[in-house]
Amino acid sequence: MKDPVTAVTGITYDRESIEQWLKTSKHTICPVTKQALPSDSDLTPNHTLWRLIQAWSAANASNGMDLIPTPKTPVSKSRVVKLIRDFGVPSLYMNALKKMEVLAEDSERKRKCLEEAGVPKAVILLLITCHRQGKISCLEQALRILHLIWTPCSEIKALVNQNCDFIDCLTWILLCETENPVIVTTHVMVILKRVIEVTNSRLLEKLKPEFFKQMLRVLKSKTSQQATKSALHILIQTCQWGRNKSKMMDANVIFELIEFELEKPEKHVTELIINLLAHLCSCADGRAQFLGHAGSIAMVAKRILRVSPATDDRAVQILKSISKYAATKHVLVEMLKVGAVTKLCMVMQADCAAYVKEKARGILRLHSNLWNGSPCIAVYLLTRYQ
Repeated sequence: MKDPVTAVTGITYDRESIEQWLKTSKHTICPVTKQALPSDSDLTPNHTLWRLIQAWSAANASNGMDLIPTPKTPVSKSRVVKLIRDFGVPSLYMNALKKMEVLAEDSERKRKCLEEAGVPKAVILLLITCHRQGKISCLEQALRILHLIWTPCSEIKALVNQNCDFIDCLTWILLCETENPVIVTTHVMVILKRVIEVTNSRLLEKLKPEFFKQMLRVLKSKTSQQATKSALHILIQTCQWGRNKSKMMDANVIFELIEFELEKPEKHVTELIINLLAHLCSCADGRAQFLGHAGSIAMVAKRILRVSPATDDRAVQILKSISKYAATKHVLVEMLKVGAVTKLCMVMQADCAAYVKEKARGILRLHSNLWNGSPCIAVYLLTRYQ
């Protein structure tokens, strides 16, 4: 034992062990007495036992035993509430943030205490105030705290959905010059992804063009893998609402996505990019921008059967949208030249889902007259009629 504590049942445990038990056990009972032990039970430090442990450790120092560090005083809700009140005092709020950051980084128990005391809401309101006043001095600490203790509770959902202030605030932070831009940008993008997940459709439809420009800037800057994935998740989530697809078109998102993918990122990033392109190619402007890039069809064709089943589905969906709604002779000839037709035939023979094969079959059937000179089409037709 390093930090002995006594439960309400009178049994003493090591704090870390009993807290883990209370957190993960299906039925929160005292391991020894089997009595009910609520997860929020008070755990009283056993100072007598701790002193005995220290004395024993000192007596056995010659055998390699180290003294047990003095246990840290458990954080109390009243202490956290006091720190929240300090947010309203200009001379105290930075110190309060630093203390909260230390608590949030220390343990899951302390993060839970911060959450229950209302810190997530207080930090969000503080960030919104900083945005309105143009203050950047506390951004990194506040974002770090929110990154660690974010929880999509009903109170946070209601606060986020009251207006666009918090989304505007996070977008503004992406433009700020901070001491640690990589850390700040990564925290902002992870938090923004979580915010978008709980934002209602009414607000998602009102996202500003500047929002999408900043998402694109994060993608192009390749700040961090986490920031990149968060940006792609955000774009996928938001493109389905209102005129957001058009706003993305104005920001030239499709061109940048294809350029990004041509650099061969990791497979999960590829999966997200192809998924987003499939959404954007569902509209005429998206298909036009997609075909405006010289390497678009070849890039999508190469990804089929190389990344994941989800990517196969989305990539075939892109080719279906193109071949059905933008199938000029030039486009169809290019699909043949760059191997897209060959890949569709391979999908028919591969271990793909039935619905993916059906999509591929529909594309081949739609333009088989133009592609009938291709060897793979001949094989496809042969196997079809056998």
